[in-house]
Amino acid sequence: MLARERVELADAALPGCRQPYHALEGLPLAQARAGLARFEAAAAAHARTALDSLRARAAAAGGELRRAGILDASGRSGATLEAILASHALIHTADGQHFRAALQGACAARGIEVVRIAQRALPAQAADALRRSGAELSAAAAALGRGLGAPWGADQKAAVLLGWLLLA
Repeated sequence: MLARERVELADAALPGCRQPYHALEGLPLAQARAGLARFEAAAAAHARTALDSLRARAAAAGGELRRAGILDASGRSGATLEAILASHALIHTADGQHFRAALQGACAARGIEVVRIAQRALPAQAADALRRSGAELSAAAAALGRGLGAPWGADQKAAVLLGWLLLA
């Protein structure tokens, strides 16, 4: 089964949800913590709903979701909320991590193994695991995209590489 879609984890009814840490910047720490809890709950709910929908479609097609891959950005993580909100660079990293954590939590709650790979490391890991050169994999991903049509950009190509790596 091929599922080609964008999973929206931001709750449009919640102002600031697309960039939660940006929305919290400048707030008193207690207020920022409360806001972050709302953003986390909303993202987690959207992740569970999207995963349940995908899981149902896979089952209807005779398949089963067993593994999920998440590409990690290269930014620093693990900082406290106070440190994040004091650094615009950390805010950007935390915004992306926020949604990755929601997806990972939804997968874990449903017994789906999650493999996290640094985006920069993906091409080399895929080439090694699949015993193909980066050029061969890039050409295969591009050919797949021509058959599927637009959009077929860097995100879709990375998703294909990650999927192939998880299947290897």
